[in-house]
Amino acid sequence: MTESLPFLLAVLVACAALVALGIVLWRARQPGHPPGAVMAELARAQTDTATRLEAMIGMLARGQTQLQHAVNERLDTVSHRLGDSLEKTKQSTTENLQKLNERLAVIDSAQKNITDLATQVSSLQGVLSNKQSRGAFGQGRMEAIVADGLPKGAYAFQHTLSNRTRPDCCVFMPDKRLLVIDAKFPLEGVTAYRDAKTDDERKVAAQRLRADVGKHVADIAEKYLVPGETQEMALMFVPSESVYADLHDGFDDVVQKAYRARVVVVSPSLLMLAIQVVQQIQKDARMREAADQIRDEVGRLVKDVSLLGDRVRKLQSHFNQASEDVRQSIVSIEKIETRGERIQHVELGGVVPVPAASNVIAGPMTRKLEAGE
Repeated sequence: MTESLPFLLAVLVACAALVALGIVLWRARQPGHPPGAVMAELARAQTDTATRLEAMIGMLARGQTQLQHAVNERLDTVSHRLGDSLEKTKQSTTENLQKLNERLAVIDSAQKNITDLATQVSSLQGVLSNKQSRGAFGQGRMEAIVADGLPKGAYAFQHTLSNRTRPDCCVFMPDKRLLVIDAKFPLEGVTAYRDAKTDDERKVAAQRLRADVGKHVADIAEKYLVPGETQEMALMFVPSESVYADLHDGFDDVVQKAYRARVVVVSPSLLMLAIQVVQQIQKDARMREAADQIRDEVGRLVKDVSLLGDRVRKLQSHFNQASEDVRQSIVSIEKIETRGERIQHVELGGVVPVPAASNVIAGPMTRKLEAGE
């Protein structure tokens, strides 16, 4: 607004000069107006216009100077702000690039971990695809849980029963009967059931899974439940929580059939709980055995204390007798001293003083004192 003010003034001055010139020309055309007066007015108007033009030129020069100064100030301000903005942008860009590099490093590490995990998953898939490897995997998990929960000597792996069968694990219970644990992993049936896309495929997969689990249950009940040697129930260990959940959610009839066959299907968490219960049972049995031993030892200790009391009482009677003997010995010594004093005074021809009654302990004289008494 300030920069455009000189230009507006110049335009106004030019307009005023044009208006004045127009008025002079209009008057010159009026009748009765002398040409000399017109020329004089025209000259005067020209002079005024020249004066105004000079003033306008001066105003334009000052306005241009002010405009240039303002433009320079504005340019300096803009340059300073632009420099600050560029510097801040540079710092922000540097920080963002540094953070980006750090995140890229984290992403690289995560990518490496994902690659390692994919390799491990592929290896695990290769292990689970083989029945023998899968069986070894399930047995390994079962052995780890049992070994962590029970002390050595309380269990045995691949223990041979009287019918020459060898379950995966036998736990020795306090009643001398074995708790049988056998690991099974019906992965093919579960995988086919999960991958089924149509109702017919799901039905066929469900039948296969029921058949697989039923066969495992029948094998355990037939081979590992020996009357008088094993417990009345055995554990079928499924080393996968998801597979165990699928069995309980979609195949409750299979689980109930296993219960009726006296086979309990357990997952890793349930096996841990069962091992903790067995550990507590064994601990209670050891405490009962220890209680019997402690009771016997306490009986022996009471007998020894009673014998010690008898001996102390006998020793006390001996001490009392010894004290009485010492007292009588002192009496005899005092009598001997008294008689010795008497004899000494007799030899010296003096009179033997009679000792005070308080210093002599009277006693019955049933006989004469012999020499040396």
